[in-house]
Amino acid sequence: MKKRKDNHKKYRFTYIKTTLFTLFVCLLFLRGYTPFEKTGDNFFHIQLNGQDVGTLDDRESAERLLMEARRNIAAESDELVFMEAELAVTGEEILWGEADDEKEVRSRMETVLRKGIIETMHRSCTLKINDFIINLSSLEEARRLLQAAIGKYDSEGKFAVELAYDTDREFSVLEARVQETALQEKKDEKDYSTGGIASVLEALRQEEVTGPEAGFEDYELGILSMDFSEKVEIVEVYLPEERLTSYEEAVNQVIMEQETPSIYEVVKGDTLSEIAIKVNIPMDKIIEMNDALEDERTTLQIGQKLVITVPEPELSVTWVKQTYYEETYDAEVVVIDVDEWYTTQTELIQAPSAGFRKVVADTTFLNDREVSREILKEEVVMEAVPKIIKRGTKIPPTYIKPISGGRLTSNFGKRKAPKKGASTYHKGVDWATPTGTAVRASCGGTVVKAGWVGSYGYVVYINHVDGKQTRYAHLSKVLVSVGQTVKQGDRIALSGNTGVSTGPHVHFEILVNGVQVNPFNYVPK
Repeated sequence: MKKRKDNHKKYRFTYIKTTLFTLFVCLLFLRGYTPFEKTGDNFFHIQLNGQDVGTLDDRESAERLLMEARRNIAAESDELVFMEAELAVTGEEILWGEADDEKEVRSRMETVLRKGIIETMHRSCTLKINDFIINLSSLEEARRLLQAAIGKYDSEGKFAVELAYDTDREFSVLEARVQETALQEKKDEKDYSTGGIASVLEALRQEEVTGPEAGFEDYELGILSMDFSEKVEIVEVYLPEERLTSYEEAVNQVIMEQETPSIYEVVKGDTLSEIAIKVNIPMDKIIEMNDALEDERTTLQIGQKLVITVPEPELSVTWVKQTYYEETYDAEVVVIDVDEWYTTQTELIQAPSAGFRKVVADTTFLNDREVSREILKEEVVMEAVPKIIKRGTKIPPTYIKPISGGRLTSNFGKRKAPKKGASTYHKGVDWATPTGTAVRASCGGTVVKAGWVGSYGYVVYINHVDGKQTRYAHLSKVLVSVGQTVKQGDRIALSGNTGVSTGPHVHFEILVNGVQVNPFNYVPK
């Protein structure tokens, strides 16, 4: 009985040892456990952006899983995504430990990375028109915008915008080209492999049946060509959403007309009415924009620069249209220059008479504005008679206020007599000024009277080269003599209170053909 009990104890001890050994072996070789070896760090804690994402059994796996996680997020869209990714790996040497599944670690990394997205850069494009730049969401949107620009004038839809890479550029830059759709289809059918657009145009020209004897019905009417006036370039880029311009706003900025100040230089033969027609701006608006223009009668000087505001879009379209029309027309005015005359002097030699004609013409437009016209065929039904005029070439003299300062006390025209003996119709203008104020020649000329003249008191009369005469009255002292030549601005007298006068002042007149006129037609107040 005792022997059986000893055997039982022996078996029990053996069982315990076997069980412990088995457990040790299982712990040692079980998947997911790192065996204890004296080789340094063999168990790694992984943190991403300060957050724990798991444990791994080697450092390189952490870098690899992070790269995979970033790639997975980037693959979810076509956009360029910037994300914060600060990886921290802490190693330790352990006897055993359970490493996390790599898929789980990668999944946790993706979660952390999504929270750390800094900025999403959208695949977009930059449209450059000369120095003007605008960012759009796609190449297709840019092409649609450019198509809308030509669509303003191409009501028949004959032309389309194509984006093609500029092979001469080092970087991938696209250029916008306007192509006639029918021409492109014909080009595709005939498969022109060399020579480009020039060979296509030449081939089409050879197919046309036109010549010097072509009739009106043989001409191709409608829009012949279209192109952008500015160089248009497009580059694909990645940009944040806030830097993109909406399509509607892009249309306003690129296609709609903007007020663009510009300068017009007066050339020989110009008049305000002719300039208004040339620049397509009303004459009163041109006068309003230029301080040097008082009214439509203001004399223009050759080379004078006028400010004009021409509404133009940021992107302009040049297009040529061939049209047939019947019209009355005027022959060009024939101008005979007379060097002895002033530019204000003209004489009609022959009155004009309108003619009538049938015309086929190529008209070139810049946006809505006609810039040139080439008549291809013309049949005159009734010849126009030209207008013939003589016109002076000399610039007429100018007139200035004869005193500095002074207070205007009496205008030109009807008035109540200021004192007994004074006129009720004032033939000049009066400025009150202290006695002794310098009186200057309003314009250069020859003194024809210098002395006392009745109610005018002391006076000076000056004849000028344009036929006008100026008179200065009620003077206290005369500084010039008859026959003396004076220049504009020369001192000729001192103001006073002589003759029939109510106080110290200067009386000033301008006479045209011997008749007094309002001086303020020629001098400022």
